[in-house]
Amino acid sequence: MIDFKSLDSFYREHLLDHVLPFYLNHALDPEFGGYANCLDNAGRRLSTDKYLWSQGRGTWTFSAVYNRVAREDKYLDAARLGARFIERFGRDERGYYVFYTSREGRNIGPSNSIYADLFVVLGLTELFRATGDTKALAQAYAVFRQAWTRIQDPNFDAAYPGGKLPGASVHGVPMILLDVAQELARTVADETVDAAVAWCVETITQRHYQPDYGMIFEQVTPDGKRIDLPAGRVINPGHAIECAWFMMHHAHRAGWRDLLEWAGKILFKALELGWDKEYGGILLAIDADTGRPSDAFPHADYKPWWPETEALYALILAHELLGSPQAQGWYDRVHDWSMNHLVSPQGDWYQRMDRQGRPIDTVIGLPVKDPYHLPRALILGYQSLRRVQGNPTPHDPFDILPKVPAPQMDA
Repeated sequence: MIDFKSLDSFYREHLLDHVLPFYLNHALDPEFGGYANCLDNAGRRLSTDKYLWSQGRGTWTFSAVYNRVAREDKYLDAARLGARFIERFGRDERGYYVFYTSREGRNIGPSNSIYADLFVVLGLTELFRATGDTKALAQAYAVFRQAWTRIQDPNFDAAYPGGKLPGASVHGVPMILLDVAQELARTVADETVDAAVAWCVETITQRHYQPDYGMIFEQVTPDGKRIDLPAGRVINPGHAIECAWFMMHHAHRAGWRDLLEWAGKILFKALELGWDKEYGGILLAIDADTGRPSDAFPHADYKPWWPETEALYALILAHELLGSPQAQGWYDRVHDWSMNHLVSPQGDWYQRMDRQGRPIDTVIGLPVKDPYHLPRALILGYQSLRRVQGNPTPHDPFDILPKVPAPQMDA
């Protein structure tokens, strides 16, 4: 049994001495700003294209490390590289962030992914907390308001990637928006941001959650009905786990015990459904009716790294906030599988595994390897473990932060 009381030292060391050096050595682009995000497991650049969501995510990670774990200039300098690229490049003529650019910042991809905009908001908000850069916060707020307006449009369709069915509501949109809007709401006093958080909670719990199955479905009709197609039956265990801890954050901050317990049930149900009983590890996509890997989802029986990272933090948080005995058992299982299969000699983790848990080069979704899911799990897990010990870190996720008025939209 893994001792949660001594795990914080492992998380800090693994983050600072193994995972982050991989990205500091291979991802930073001091010439043009931002990060190389098409890396293989050895750190070689497979492409120089830059995905905008990776620029936002990297900005968040390096800012968060600086704010919460190790206040060293190298992390703040790395965060500013991402912000520099975001500020100068990536937007189309409407101000929407495109999906990807050339290394130099020339627009290549369409503005068909709201996730690019949302991760920009997340990164610049955390950077503001590190630097007090009001220009970064103003940009984050303006991008958020624009993204929120787009999402509320009945014809909104910028939910790439994910294979969206025509007219469907996609779980990824309220899921990612929930985390982003929560973080912005901790810093900016604005009713619109608060309304976005409430919309996300309602959309997920009342539409994507299907009570007869006890799980979140990736695609439903706009009024919350199941879609009887293979793609409509997809359960993404990693997304459900990630959404569960986003909900736990909101429920704890709001003092909403029922929602906290609901999120715990989602977490353990997703692990029960997604855990491969033959080989271990979390499967990528499950058919709700058969319980087997989904035929509608490419590489459904593969095991990318990110569901494991989400599960590690979600289980630490469930141990802290719910005191659930299930959390310890599941944590031991996920931790052991991850340490035995995912940790690479380069310090970072292997990004993609086949069903048997062997590293592969097959692209699953996008050719992207960026500093986000794994370092985020280590940062937040470290903070949770320190809270339990009564020795919280700076910029704790549950601190009540001083809020600033909403920036002017023309800033």
